[in-house]
Order: sequence, then structure tokens, then C-alpha cells
Amino acid sequence: MGNEMCEKIFTERNAHAIKRMRNKEEAGWRNTAYLPYYLVNALCELIVSDEDIEDAKNRLDRFAPFIMKEFPETRETLGLIESELKEIPKMKAGLEEAYDVTIPGRLFLKKDSHLAIAGSVKARGGIYEVLKHAEDLAIEHGMLKSTDSYEVFAGEEMKKFLSGFKVQVGSTGNLGMSIGIMSAALGFHVIVHMSADARAWKKDLLRSKGVEVIEYEQDYSKAVQEGRKNSDADPKSYFVDDEKSVNLFLGYAVAAKRLKKQMEEQGIIIDEKHPLILYVPSGVGGAPGGVSYGLKRLYGDNVHCFFVEPVECPSVLLGIATQRYEKANVHEYGLSGKTEADGLACASPSSFVTRIMTNLLSGGFTVNDSRLYDFLRLLDKTEGERIEPSSCASFIGPVNWNEKIEIQEYCKMHGLTADVLANATQIVWATGGKLVPEEVWEEYLKK
Repeated sequence: MGNEMCEKIFTERNAHAIKRMRNKEEAGWRNTAYLPYYLVNALCELIVSDEDIEDAKNRLDRFAPFIMKEFPETRETLGLIESELKEIPKMKAGLEEAYDVTIPGRLFLKKDSHLAIAGSVKARGGIYEVLKHAEDLAIEHGMLKSTDSYEVFAGEEMKKFLSGFKVQVGSTGNLGMSIGIMSAALGFHVIVHMSADARAWKKDLLRSKGVEVIEYEQDYSKAVQEGRKNSDADPKSYFVDDEKSVNLFLGYAVAAKRLKKQMEEQGIIIDEKHPLILYVPSGVGGAPGGVSYGLKRLYGDNVHCFFVEPVECPSVLLGIATQRYEKANVHEYGLSGKTEADGLACASPSSFVTRIMTNLLSGGFTVNDSRLYDFLRLLDKTEGERIEPSSCASFIGPVNWNEKIEIQEYCKMHGLTADVLANATQIVWATGGKLVPEEVWEEYLKK
């Protein structure tokens, strides 16, 4: 079947949801390309295998002594960058009362908003890719032996060596933070190309770490385009490509086994009668794609993954729903791409993630910007937790779970009856917030 025919068929299948997205309405979308896991497992294994994910996990373990030495806040976790899984029953009750809904099962917050070093989910993929690049360079140039402790990366000799190389990235904010902070700590000359959507405080923080920040009046796509061009012109420069990077994806995928351990420690069972329902905010798609992929490899059809995007910028949902992948651009659908959720302001999605998640993603939701601040205030009031507006997008999932007809259809198709959903574990993935300055929090809470 040709690409154009495939796009036409999928656009017709998803016409209702696409129409709602065009109209800037909150939509619930059921992925009509979703397949049972046993049908796609072998293909997924060829692209990103369990061994690849394990290799990424082992690399992070090797760097733990360096991380612990360079970032003292990680000493309690012995250099492990990981976040708490917290049940939020008061927030659940608050959402049910505020929106007159019933949220089945238990509701949890995965606090990647509070990850050490970068304070966002990007601390997983972004930091991992920079560490891998540093390791590759050190081995290639004879600066690292197999018997060395990776604490050697904290030494002046290694930092002087790495200072002869550049790392560049295009970002709306949080990826730039993770790349910038870790690259600077390793000694790299790091340049972050930031779009107009990026918050001023993020740019200021990066500059305070010695990072070179180049600003653009255009959106994320322009920042990536210019960053890639700038890096390609320099043989000693490495570009972290959020749109195509497998290494970023692997860094995020490592989260799955860690989450599994946390759930087991809390006595949480995941099986056919006790499903896991996941809601992750999505920008270009790398972080939610990697996290969801890792969990699908562990739990198969017992985990149901949903991406959440702003009504003005649902690029990943449109990319998969139309099968146009990275060619889908929200501007072509009459959408501005502008949103208060700065980390989600990506007009076109990742080519890699939209393809690898096509048959694995259960569906998605879109959310109005105004809801972000309502959710933010309610979470602060009920649980005393503060996460960025972008992170708060995920709460639309449990709120609109029973309100959208396409999600109801998904439940019928996959045996998610009321009895089964009563045993569900629902996780809202918080993607950023720890490094937000106090004066900005005050602005958010009043907005």
C-alpha cells in the first residue's frame, strides 16, 4: 500500500478525533493502528531490544560514581537519578469533586518533576545521551580504560580533554536544561538553541552554568534546524537530535524497570485484571515514547499508554492518527502551536517515535491551556506538590476517561470493564518542576 493511500485510510478512520483537534476542542483519541503486543514484539526487538535497554541501564550505573561526586544531591541514591512514585488520593478526590467524574482505581504521580540535576523527565534521556557521548570520546582517544572508575570524569584532565569538543541541542526548555547542565559539568563547550516558547528563567539558569544559549523568535523546529546546521559544520561538535535520537529514547526506556521495582515495593500488581494506565505529556515524543516503550516490553497488553498534548499543538497524535509521522505539522491543521505548556510546543513530531509507537500507543488526549493552571493549583492545594504547567496536562486523562466516546470504545475493545478498571493503577507522569524559581511559582498559582 502506498504512503498516500495509507495516510488517506487512517485520516478517514480517525476523522472524528482529527476534526475535534482542528476545532481546538479537547479530544479523546483511540489509536486505530494499535495492535496486540504479540504481533509487534518481534519487530520492536529488532529496532530497540531488551539488551539495548539493559546496556543503557548498565552505562548509567557505571557513571554513578561521577554523578555522585559532581552532584552531591545524588549521594543518598548513590548516583542514581530516580524519582518517587507517590499515590495522590486527595488529588483524585479533588478532581472527582471539581469535574463531577469518577476516577476508577488508584491514582499516582510519578515525580520526574523532581529528578536530581535537571528537575525534569529530560534528566533521563538527555543526561544519558551526553554521558554516552563522553564515554565514546574517552574510549576512542585512550582517556578511559576498562578498569577505571568513572569518577575519572570528575577530574581536571578529563574535563580539559572534553572541553575541546562541543555538544549542541535545540530545545523548548527542559531538554536544553538537562543537556546543558550535564555537558557543562563534564567540561564540554555546550550550546543550547532555544525557541521563542522557552521560559526566560530556564535560559538564565543555563547561562549561570556557563552554557551558551542562542535564542530564536521562531518555534522549536527552527531551533532544532539551526542547531543541527551549526553542529554539522563543526567536526568536533555533537548534536543531540530530539527528533531522531535512539540514545535519548534508551535513556527514557530505562525508567520502566525502575518503575516496576517501585510498584512491587508498594504491593501493586499489574496483570490482565489489574491494568496499568499511563498518561504522559508529549512534545516531540521522545520522553513519553521511551517510557511507554519500556513499559510495553515489560507488561505487554496489560499497560495502556496515552499521550497528552495541548489543543493548539497535538503533533504526535496527528502524526500517528494520519500516518504522516514527522510530515504532520499542526500549522497545516489551522493550529497555532502556541501553548502555555512550553515543553510541549513542538509543531511536528519525532519521525522515530511516531513510527515505533504506531502500533503500541493506546491513544491520547488534548487539553486546553486554561486547565493546566487549574490542575496545578488543585495539586498544590490537595497534595502540596508543585509541578510545571506542562506536567499538569496529564490530569486530563483521568478527568476525561469516561467522557470521551473514543476512549469508551477502547475500553470495550480491550476488556476494560468497570470491575477491571476498579483495580487499575493510573499513573500521571510529571515531567518538570523542581527548578522553577519561587517567584515563577507565585505567577503560576495566580494565573
